Amino acid sequence: MTTERTSARTPEPLSLDAVLASFTQRWSPRIVTTVNDYDVRVAHVEGEHVWHVHDHTDEFFLVLDGELHIALREPAGERTVVLTRGSLFTVARGTEHKPYAPVPTDILVFEPSGTLSVGDRHDEVPSHVDATTGHTLP
Repeated sequence: MTTERTSARTPEPLSLDAVLASFTQRWSPRIVTTVNDYDVRVAHVEGEHVWHVHDHTDEFFLVLDGELHIALREPAGERTVVLTRGSLFTVARGTEHKPYAPVPTDILVFEPSGTLSVGDRHDEVPSHVDATTGHTLP
């Protein structure tokens, strides 16, 4: 498990296109800035993530490009939300969820600094998913 921390702010404007072009790993978020005690992370995603839960925080997703499906296990049953470019969704704390991208997709995630990408409780983490609190930019 990788757990890098940063308190980086962006002293100059930052191009998300340039940030996304600076790495190729899937399901391995990069911290682009912090806002108060929250990280703004971007990631390339494709295929399945892992069923997981964030017990104490919501998780905000914004699709920058591509398509993201988020399966949710809620008291009323399972459902899946589908996000396309420009769509956003917040998974409520305590909700078991599993992101899946059927095509290469770029996302932006907003959550408290130090939040593990595989949550507080999760299934076995597959080798293609980086269990991290986010990586600093090169």
